[in-house]
Amino acid sequence: MGPLHFGAGFFLIEVLKLKNMSECPLISKSFVTLNQVFATDPSFFTGTLQANGYFHLPFVYGGYNLKTLAKNINNQLPSFLVILFACCTITVSADDHRRSDTTPLSTGKQAIAFLEKQADLRPSNYWPNVNPVFFLQNLRKNIDEPLSIHEGKSTNFCAYAALSYIPLHDDPLGFVKFLVKIYKEGKAIYGKEYFEPSKEVKLAAGTLTFKGELDVRPADQLWFMLLADHFKGYLNFFDKQYNPGDENRLWASVNFAKYNRMIRRLFNYEVSAVGSDLFKPGIRDMYEYLSEKLATGTVSLFVNNVNLYKRNQTRLKFGVPTHFVILLAIEEVDNKIAITYWDYGGRTRLLLTERFLKKTLFGISHATKKTANAQ
Repeated sequence: MGPLHFGAGFFLIEVLKLKNMSECPLISKSFVTLNQVFATDPSFFTGTLQANGYFHLPFVYGGYNLKTLAKNINNQLPSFLVILFACCTITVSADDHRRSDTTPLSTGKQAIAFLEKQADLRPSNYWPNVNPVFFLQNLRKNIDEPLSIHEGKSTNFCAYAALSYIPLHDDPLGFVKFLVKIYKEGKAIYGKEYFEPSKEVKLAAGTLTFKGELDVRPADQLWFMLLADHFKGYLNFFDKQYNPGDENRLWASVNFAKYNRMIRRLFNYEVSAVGSDLFKPGIRDMYEYLSEKLATGTVSLFVNNVNLYKRNQTRLKFGVPTHFVILLAIEEVDNKIAITYWDYGGRTRLLLTERFLKKTLFGISHATKKTANAQ
């Protein structure tokens, strides 16, 4: 199904959309097909089909493997090589669809249409404390009001809520399809990640209380706990297994690199980031930089939450980043910077000095859609 490339001791067979060998006339009239090669000497092809649609196969020029293959196809090595070099395409019995390295996109209308077909959703054997009616109601509200998603009070779910902004605005259908599938089957794939959550998480989702708005959002509880259970960073090193109350502890914590990795792996975005968990980004003109990034993608800010809400912007204590927010708008007002951002289920507008913003801001993440095939 693809062009054959030689080089540096490797075959590289790229999966394309040819249906059968007859689409390559030279091979179709010849004594050999790739299927025969597989059947004759499977050990020659010891590589595997990768997620990006490529086979990587060892190939030693003039070495044992090639000689063995030649012997096993009736010692017709010259003809075989002529065929390989002369024919631009050969067929592989594999996936018919070439994987496109583009960001998946959909609309709220598509997501709602999908949810309406789930009206008879039955209670899940995997998530016994998540009521299917409330589960679907929660998903519907997320689609109708994407800014309403709430990490809850006194939890460490802010990063998971912040990154949810992306699929709820750009691919809500993919978001709800994944959650419905994992609700029904207890496991599912999202982007490049395979999820099969722990028993403890499955039992806990839907039971969190005293978390404010999150108490009545079982789908969000499931989603946040699923992400915390699956993705790990250095902050989670000593608390990898969920125990009751861990939504408030290091088990659910997210460092800057982990946040960016989740966006890349789940939603297939290009993510560029400046800053870190300890050192602030060295940006000279913060207003210009943020304005430029906001015009071309989704911008997340990693901030010290305590300092962000201080009224006295001249007296700042030493701090570390503790909170993720989504930047929605930025403007200059009387030599200050007005930022509008999303967190805790709503919008907030603050007027800050540039010095204060730089002191509070530890990381800037810029996510842009992939629109071209990278293969």
